[in-house]
Amino acid sequence: MPTDTKQTKRPTPPDADRAVAGRRDFLKAMTGASAVAAAAVVGAEPAEAQAQTPQRESREERIKARYQANSAHVQAFYRTNRY
Repeated sequence: MPTDTKQTKRPTPPDADRAVAGRRDFLKAMTGASAVAAAAVVGAEPAEAQAQTPQRESREERIKARYQANSAHVQAFYRTNRY
């Protein structure tokens, strides 16, 4: 059985190179546009963050107990998951 390891290259029409180049240019343009759009989204700051300045917590607020084991939502969590 003869084995031919050479692959023959098919001739391509002259328009094929132009089509590939056009497709590549389109993809490059879309990549650039999406990078600019992503940078604009990351750089944008929400209006709420611009309008409000964070206030410091008072000493009482910092040391108050926040976790309440007997609250309804904590009891529902443990009842649902059976821990």
